[in-house]
Amino acid sequence: MTTPTLGRLESVPALDRPDLLADPVAEALRGWAHAAEVGVVEIDPAIADTAAMSEAYELGLDTGANCVVVGGRRDGEERVAACLVRADTRADVNNVVKRTLDVRKASFLSMDRAVEESGMEYGGITPIGLPEGWRLLVDPRVLDIEVAVIGSGVRRSKLLIPGRLAADLPYAETIEGLAGTLSP
Repeated sequence: MTTPTLGRLESVPALDRPDLLADPVAEALRGWAHAAEVGVVEIDPAIADTAAMSEAYELGLDTGANCVVVGGRRDGEERVAACLVRADTRADVNNVVKRTLDVRKASFLSMDRAVEESGMEYGGITPIGLPEGWRLLVDPRVLDIEVAVIGSGVRRSKLLIPGRLAADLPYAETIEGLAGTLSP
């Protein structure tokens, strides 16, 4: 099976370059049936943020998918989820995420905590290799991306993955209306 390409991004099989993956990502890929369909591409960490990378590689924001980590409490119990949404949208944390997690208030996890608990770098957190117990909420529009650019767990690379595979990730739940469009 060939690895995905997108625009000027030509990937190699992700597991051929574990040096470009955070440890939890490499471990998760080793046990995932679809790992052969995931590619990795090395990038300059200075352009790891979605907008900068899209501009540098002449990619539309609709080819990227961002992963944000959100948490909230109900009856003393904390509930954490990663939300995977297309890069040209924004997770509806105050409504859909809050209702889905059944919490009084949902908010983004602090950078330090998200990094520590995920074992991934800030700006590189990805839905592959999330900690056990975290839910993964996926906006259905991600599944329609032919080749999605997502984090690799580190800022110096990106994964290229057929968007449809996001629904097959561990803990994945497709949530209608998870993301709204960004304001211009």
